Amino acid sequence: MDIKTYTLNFGPQHPAAHGVLRLVLELDGEVVQRADPHIGLLHRATEKLIESKTYIQALPYMDRLDYVSMMCNEHAYVMAIEKLLGIDVPIRAQYIRVMFDEITRVLNHLMSLGSHALDVGAMAVFLYAFREREDLMDCYEAVSGARMHAAYYRPGGVYRDLPDSMPQYSSVSENIHGKKDFERMNAARSGSLLDFIYDFTERFPGCIDEYENLLTNNRIWKQRLVGVGVVSPERAKALGFTGPMLRGSGVVWDLRKNQPYEIYQDLDFDIPVGVNGDCYDRYLVRIAEMRESNKIIRQCVKWLRENPGVVITENCKYTPPKRVNMKTGMEDLIHHFKFFSEGFSAPVGEVYSSIEHPKGEFGIYLLSDGANKPYRVKIRAPGFAHLQSLEEMSTGHMISDVVTIIGTQDIVFGEIDR
Repeated sequence: MDIKTYTLNFGPQHPAAHGVLRLVLELDGEVVQRADPHIGLLHRATEKLIESKTYIQALPYMDRLDYVSMMCNEHAYVMAIEKLLGIDVPIRAQYIRVMFDEITRVLNHLMSLGSHALDVGAMAVFLYAFREREDLMDCYEAVSGARMHAAYYRPGGVYRDLPDSMPQYSSVSENIHGKKDFERMNAARSGSLLDFIYDFTERFPGCIDEYENLLTNNRIWKQRLVGVGVVSPERAKALGFTGPMLRGSGVVWDLRKNQPYEIYQDLDFDIPVGVNGDCYDRYLVRIAEMRESNKIIRQCVKWLRENPGVVITENCKYTPPKRVNMKTGMEDLIHHFKFFSEGFSAPVGEVYSSIEHPKGEFGIYLLSDGANKPYRVKIRAPGFAHLQSLEEMSTGHMISDVVTIIGTQDIVFGEIDR
């Protein structure tokens, strides 16, 4: 007797479809026989748009790819430009970049954890995770003026040094929260940004413990994740997995250790890996990665406190003039306008630069024909490779498990459907 199957549209309106994923499911009852991901509903032609912009003008496009891992996207892009131009980055700028890469990793994993739990049916974790995200978004705002799309990294360093003071909550907050809570909220904000970040790293391990108390041994959470979406180490490598998706299958591969960049080789941290390659192992890997990121941030804060210095290359061909000089020198004023309108030219050549993004290997391929705009840009987004495995991971599972599998892939469509 032939099995009669039917076809179901999952998304793009579905709240668990993570933006604009349309999944065409072929089902036998509630069991998935085939899953066909359809993309194209978000497509903004980012790579093509970048080819009409100067190297600096294209930088803000990076924040809008994976809009949960903003500065990490910027990092890969500026590293590609630096490789093309042969620019050296001051050591202080490297520490700032690594510190914010790890802050971004925590931001990403908190969003991943909260939204995954929400997809599976746990509401409270989402609210807990956003409590900590709020503090880290304040760090973004302190250095760049923007809470999400920072555009803080620059070829040759970062836009500016870390601020000496943190914005404080106003008296309006005192009326809302009461004097005791108001004083507690402002206590960590009385010093510099580094003081605020250090205070966060003191509190954060206890926050991770709270997430684990809610989820790690929760029987419903384990029933929904253990044994679901199992991928063997061999298949994970064959499918192009990177990041927690690869390490969750037990493969020890992390670009921060295997192909170190910036100052990662000087830092002390471990690479968490899973055993079974299921959704639960990938959850545990992300939890452990947040603890390791916290260690890295603390090391960066300690070094940055002790070592002042410049934060961007002093090669004026690739950096704008100081604003204070523009008030007195016409030459600097002309340089400013010329830099931001025309940019700089890159030598003919091609480069590929990649980083250990929170979701995996995020790479930028740049091809230059000698002009002030890239001739070709190709973005290697980790989520795109992970999405192709959705059918293999879902077949034989139920519709409810598809939601769990999408959550464990930590998909953000800005980078997939670019």
